[in-house]
Amino acid sequence: MAIASIAYTAAAGGLALALSTTWLALRNRMRFSKASDTLKADLTVKESMLRELDAATTAFDEAFLAVEGDTVRLVWGEDTLRLCAEALGLKLNSSADIAPQVVQALGETSAEAGLGLKELISEGKWCRFEVFAETPPNKIAGISATTPAGMTLIIEGKSSGATAWIRLAIAGAKASLSSGPFAQMAEHLPAPCWICARDGRIVWVNAAWLKAAEASSLDEAIKNNLSLDRNADALVMEALEQKTRREGFRWLTVGGQRRAFQVIAEPLNDAYACAYAVDVTEAEESREALKRHAKAHDETLDTLEDAVAIFGPEKQLMFRNRAFEKLWDLEAAWLDERPTHGEWLDRLRQKRRSPETGDYSAFKTRELEFYGLTHTADDEMWSLPDGRSLRVVRQPHPLGGLLILFSDKTGELKLKAQFNALIQVQKSTLDQLNDAVSVYGSDGRMRLRNLAFDKFWALQPEDITTVMDFADLAELCLPLVHDRGFWAELKARVTDTDPLARAPQIGEIKISDGRLAQWRTQPLPDGATLVAFSDITATRQLEKAIEARDEALNESVRLKRDFVANVSYELRTPLTTIVGYAELLQAQVPSADANPKQKAFLDSIQSAAQELARSIDDVLDMAQIDAGEMSISRADVRLLDIVAEVGLRLTDVFKARGVKFDYTGVVETGMVRVDAKRLGQCLEHLLGNAIRNATSGGAVMLNAKKDGDNLVLEVAYTGRGIPYHVQAHIFDRYIGRERGGPGLGLALVKALVELHEGWITLESEPNEGASFKIHLPGQADAGKSEPIAAETQTDAKALNVIDRSDDTVSSVA
Repeated sequence: MAIASIAYTAAAGGLALALSTTWLALRNRMRFSKASDTLKADLTVKESMLRELDAATTAFDEAFLAVEGDTVRLVWGEDTLRLCAEALGLKLNSSADIAPQVVQALGETSAEAGLGLKELISEGKWCRFEVFAETPPNKIAGISATTPAGMTLIIEGKSSGATAWIRLAIAGAKASLSSGPFAQMAEHLPAPCWICARDGRIVWVNAAWLKAAEASSLDEAIKNNLSLDRNADALVMEALEQKTRREGFRWLTVGGQRRAFQVIAEPLNDAYACAYAVDVTEAEESREALKRHAKAHDETLDTLEDAVAIFGPEKQLMFRNRAFEKLWDLEAAWLDERPTHGEWLDRLRQKRRSPETGDYSAFKTRELEFYGLTHTADDEMWSLPDGRSLRVVRQPHPLGGLLILFSDKTGELKLKAQFNALIQVQKSTLDQLNDAVSVYGSDGRMRLRNLAFDKFWALQPEDITTVMDFADLAELCLPLVHDRGFWAELKARVTDTDPLARAPQIGEIKISDGRLAQWRTQPLPDGATLVAFSDITATRQLEKAIEARDEALNESVRLKRDFVANVSYELRTPLTTIVGYAELLQAQVPSADANPKQKAFLDSIQSAAQELARSIDDVLDMAQIDAGEMSISRADVRLLDIVAEVGLRLTDVFKARGVKFDYTGVVETGMVRVDAKRLGQCLEHLLGNAIRNATSGGAVMLNAKKDGDNLVLEVAYTGRGIPYHVQAHIFDRYIGRERGGPGLGLALVKALVELHEGWITLESEPNEGASFKIHLPGQADAGKSEPIAAETQTDAKALNVIDRSDDTVSSVA
């Protein structure tokens, strides 16, 4: 029973596997069949597109070449490529690849074609050009006699990646140059015509050319190297090279007669140029006859008293009579050079013989416009700078150009010329004004206005007539000033005959575009009235800005004054308390019981408080100087007394730094006229700066001398100098002080010296010390009044404690 079950199970399993395998095979077959149908349909579409492309390419006679490096291969259009090769005269071999030969032949057709193909292959640049290939049928192998002898090829090249693509298209077969209706027409022309290739060889001539060159055919002419004229051939080559029309005049011997020909050469394309010679013998003979007639005419004009000048079609002076030379007094040699009309006018202006005009450029332009005349122009009067008045008549010349006659009318028109010149000057003067000026007669009509008037009211010149009424002008100005009452009042001032109403008036008015204008009326002696408008918008804005700035400056001065007062109270009060308590502590501690450290602390407090007090004084003094509140009080004092007071205050500092103080340059009895307090303040800052920068064991010198009306005080020291880049800013604030204080010492010295109307200078070399010199003027009368002698004399006696023998500073008892 078990074996039967096993067999049954195995049979069932095999059947299931067979069914599943069969189902999978059917499924794969259906999928592969569907994919095959899709590929077949796609292949059918591709084949259809390929056939259409083949048909289109064949229909348009095109061939496609691919260039990759040095390899040239045909992609499409073998028949078209072979036809192009035959037209280019290549010898074809059925087994050879003709694509490279065609590309090479195309590049040799012209320089432009060679350059275009080279740039396409090497640089990938786009190119397009046309080539007319003309090869005799018997020179093309395998081509029947019915094949056209020439055709136009269109070559276009583009790049795609590393591949350069060249498309060859046949624009259409053309007949040779010797056939066709146009060539047959040229054969019957009486003028010699011919066509030359770029290399100079003649490729076609007509019958008239063969007759003139005495040749029976073109082949004979080429064989015998015949030419109509070598200069004419050179003209054709110039037209080919310059790609422009060229013309020339030649005398040639044709049929045993000397004939005149006008040779004209025209470039047809990059490869060919045509030329033709027109017989102009009769025209040249007529021109010679006309020259003889003109000469007789000129001799007649030369006898006239009026000045006559004839300018040709090119605006050059072709003739002038003796009266012309006498009238203008110009160099005969210069006139013989045939100057142009414009050059003649410039020479007259240079010699101040042309009419006075406000705009010479416009005058010159108007004169040159007369060359378009078809009839005699109206007479004109010229007023010259030398006072002469000329009547000018212009008329067209029969041979082209312009004939001008000048008649001197000075005597009868002198007064009128002067009046016109005055009007011109007035107009030019008004045009230079920035104000909008206009002048009105007593009838209310405008007589004169300047350029600024049109600009001010945004008017165009064509909007205003010559004698425009004031009411009409006011209508044009209403968009900017809408007040009709204002215009009515202004017109009343212009037209009113009452002397009181015509008195000068002035006022202001607001314009709608935001401007503020000032108007003025001024009666003129001839009864007219001048009305002027000025734009004062910027002036009023500037006035307001100045007022605002003045208020800001006043506020700044007030703030400075408040700052000085606040600092004086806020800083000095606690500082006085600190100094007072420090002195009290020192007084309460006996010297015997004093703790050295406590004494040192108290000394440091007092020293720092004194330094802070001096810094506060400097800040306050500088603030007072900036606010303009500090003044000096000069008096006659002994300079030595001021030095003594400063020296006593710095005695301990000299001793602590071990610096020698030499004041032998100060004369004891010398009198100076200065503010003793401020000068002492300057010396104290300078000596303090010298002590800080002098080397230990060095010296600080104080010298004084009078140089005329000036007192020169020099404070010098040995030690480190001041770097060059710092010297330019040494007197600036917060410069020149390495530690302690706000760095105002030297800046304050400079300010105090300038209050004395003096100046301070600096001389310094690196590592050699420095020298500060104070120059104080106004010392000529010093000592003539009673000197101040109270406490300063006591200070002078106290200064004797300084030992001058060895220039050291001792302690003060």
